Amino acid sequence: MSYIPYARRLLAVLTLSSLTLAAQAADFTVAYQTTVDPAKVAQADGAYEKASKSEIDWRKFDGGAEVITAVASGDVQIGYVGSSPLAAAATRQLPIQTFLIATQIGAAEALVARNGSNIGKPEDLIGKKVAVPFVSTGHYSLLAALKHWNIDPTKVQILNLAPPAIISAWKRGDIDATYVWDPALGVAKENGKVLITSGELSELGAPTFDAWIVRKDFAEKHPEIVRAFAKVTLDAYADYRKDPKAWLANQDNIAKLVKLSGAKAEDIPLLLQGNVFPLAADQATALGAPTTQAITDTARFLKEQGKVDAVLPDYTPYVSNQYVTN
Repeated sequence: MSYIPYARRLLAVLTLSSLTLAAQAADFTVAYQTTVDPAKVAQADGAYEKASKSEIDWRKFDGGAEVITAVASGDVQIGYVGSSPLAAAATRQLPIQTFLIATQIGAAEALVARNGSNIGKPEDLIGKKVAVPFVSTGHYSLLAALKHWNIDPTKVQILNLAPPAIISAWKRGDIDATYVWDPALGVAKENGKVLITSGELSELGAPTFDAWIVRKDFAEKHPEIVRAFAKVTLDAYADYRKDPKAWLANQDNIAKLVKLSGAKAEDIPLLLQGNVFPLAADQATALGAPTTQAITDTARFLKEQGKVDAVLPDYTPYVSNQYVTN
């Protein structure tokens, strides 16, 4: 046997094997945000990579609108978004599906007025500068709060700022109030007063939630990866909810949350307790009529506020529980 033909055959086999492995790996990109949730520990531990048997490029985003843009472009396959940008994206009929409810938002998002801004009651917001990332759950909640208080939003100077810009503006004293989440929320609360939280607004009929979405083409091609991603998240939630006190006593858990969220260690217990992290048994039901209706209601509100042009007759195609059920 001559060396050259053998070498060629060996090269062909190695090339074919490499292509096969590449096809099996299905490496993908995930857009995450700085929310405080138990699954951040799994993210830090590499549990998602192990379960999906893939390399994951984790990219941090400051708001849901930017995540939607990245998912729509195809740069990101799985993304973390709030219910408001999700409703806007579905209304635009982008190729996405909601496959997991990440959290039902409570005290982790809030409207905070700066000390010394002369905002003692809701009516004092009139004429003041209030910063919020547009088309976010915070934006939706701010508008819902103003509607509840019968305050015309055009009489409030609502500024579109991303969370990092909100932190800078707050420290400079350029804004009077903000509706935001951590780490910006923690900064604002240091010298500000909470006027209302998203949990309180939920009780008033304006609930918000965060969700994991996936591009439909990726999900159709790799349903096992989406299912593995959901399982890792739900296992992390179950581990926390089994014994929150013990979970919070583990300083390694706290350190990983601080690193990935930017929140202060002392704020993490309150932020976790301020949200609800649905378990697997709750997800199957939630990812049906309740979520579809919530998206519909949010879209209707956004249309009233002129943030979307129309409301779809049916949002069912944008929600699926197939990745959390066997």
